[in-house]
Amino acid sequence: MKGTGRFQRVHVQTLRHDLTAGLVVGVVAIPLAMAFAIASGVKPQYGIYSTIIAGFLISLLGGSRFQIGGPTGAFIPVLLGIVIQFGYEKLLIAGMLAGLILVLMGVFKLGVLIQYIPRPVTIGFTSGIAVIIFSGQISNFLGLRGLQSHESFWDNMKEIGMHLYAVNLYSILTALLSLAVILILPRFLPKIPASLIGLLVSSLMASLFFGGKVATIGSTFGAIPSSLPSLTLPTITIDNILELLPAALVIAMLGGIESLLSAVVADGMTGTRHNSNRELIGQGIANLITPLFGGIPATGAIARTATNIKNGAVSPVSGMVHGLVVLLVLLLLAPWASLIPLASMAPILMVVAWNMSERRDFAHVLKTRTSDSLVLVITFLLTVFTNLTTAVEAGLGLAVILFVKRMSDNLVVTKVLPDSHGHDCPQIHIYTIEGPLFFGTAHRFEKSIMDTIPLHPRILLLRMGKMPFMDSTGESNLASIVNHFNKSGGTVLISDIQPQPREYLKKTGLSERIGESQFFEHTGEAISAALERLDQPKCRACKHLAYRECTALSSCSPKPLDTKPVPSLPANH
Repeated sequence: MKGTGRFQRVHVQTLRHDLTAGLVVGVVAIPLAMAFAIASGVKPQYGIYSTIIAGFLISLLGGSRFQIGGPTGAFIPVLLGIVIQFGYEKLLIAGMLAGLILVLMGVFKLGVLIQYIPRPVTIGFTSGIAVIIFSGQISNFLGLRGLQSHESFWDNMKEIGMHLYAVNLYSILTALLSLAVILILPRFLPKIPASLIGLLVSSLMASLFFGGKVATIGSTFGAIPSSLPSLTLPTITIDNILELLPAALVIAMLGGIESLLSAVVADGMTGTRHNSNRELIGQGIANLITPLFGGIPATGAIARTATNIKNGAVSPVSGMVHGLVVLLVLLLLAPWASLIPLASMAPILMVVAWNMSERRDFAHVLKTRTSDSLVLVITFLLTVFTNLTTAVEAGLGLAVILFVKRMSDNLVVTKVLPDSHGHDCPQIHIYTIEGPLFFGTAHRFEKSIMDTIPLHPRILLLRMGKMPFMDSTGESNLASIVNHFNKSGGTVLISDIQPQPREYLKKTGLSERIGESQFFEHTGEAISAALERLDQPKCRACKHLAYRECTALSSCSPKPLDTKPVPSLPANH
């Protein structure tokens, strides 16, 4: 779709569907926005600001017709770590840097690269994030007060253990009621936002029966303002940028992954196609602007996007309406939001964590007991016990190493015997190369050939019909073989070479050094050329008779070689 293509279905008849979907998803987003903000270590209103501004801009500027943007659970460990280590203002700077990175990724059309992140890595860190989110809500569920937040999972668990003596029964009852509604209501009324009803019912009960005995948003964070904050530019310095760039890269990566996954889910539900690079640009602009109003990083939210579609959304207007609905609630009902108990919100995040844990995929990959299982477990453990940056770097690094190892095992260099009885020609050595010739296989390729040639043959024929790819390291090792044979008076012939290696050899100049006349489309033609270049005196003394043509040159029959020999490689070669 071009230009305003995402809005091409907008007309009077569709507005009713978009308004309805936007209203529902806006109501769903409100408790999530506050819960994600609190879990990230900031005040709940910052999650609301993010939902309003980023939610509106992502729908307006993104590449998916149905995407709903806002704070998500994936960001929680990263944002909490930034807040603990650097403070809230630097979180805003990190969010802006992440927005800039996303815009650049979209401009340079790098959206496709996110698709190449291995599945075990994404499952590993997603499951790890789910554990962190779930464990982070235990204290609010139990009503524990006075806990200090730490970056370390173990330190947070120790902190909870040290305060278990102060368990608040009223908080537990409030949380259990909220959890019961969230779990049971969808079975009977699937279209009703269960998280919101659970929040309202448990808040009402706590207000009526446990007044002053359960910590609320107001008692913990102060009253929620009933207006958007004024536009403020954070203080940005070179030192801040360098300090926060690693965290910003992780935010951008997570935001890119989740937004594009959400867009793919939307495509599958609606039969449409999103523009991945435009989606990244829209996400980036939203994250550049949202921090100016105090909002935390946002991305496409899969559950809210699915809710949007299920409620009849037709165009991005529904996502824009969702942002306006949240703004209206902020303006009219902010004082009431301050009365919500933290224990009412804890089950919402626990259910979010459970749903995002990808437990079935985790178990499936684990059961394979392959290198993917190792990548999964290491990424998961590092996410939980160190930090997401380390986990992603280590997971990707290990996945690359294991991939290179697997690809290296796929390279097969086979010596071809022209005679079915095992006779070989001392002057012509033929090798078949199967698999990619790159930095992980290049040394073994060269060694396989050089180590299996006891004497210097006159002709080395390399059959490359099953070698799909070559990089600079592979080219360098091939050049080493060519140089070796040229110095010893031999010749290298190449047959059946595929397009990518052929073009690469032209670019590096190695094809010119080999000689354009030494490249053949078919192996039979290469053998014919090789037979014409043999040292005939050596052939007369040879008893191998590897080719049919050898009879004409043997001591028994000193006739000259036929100028049109017929190669006699076995059919399987």
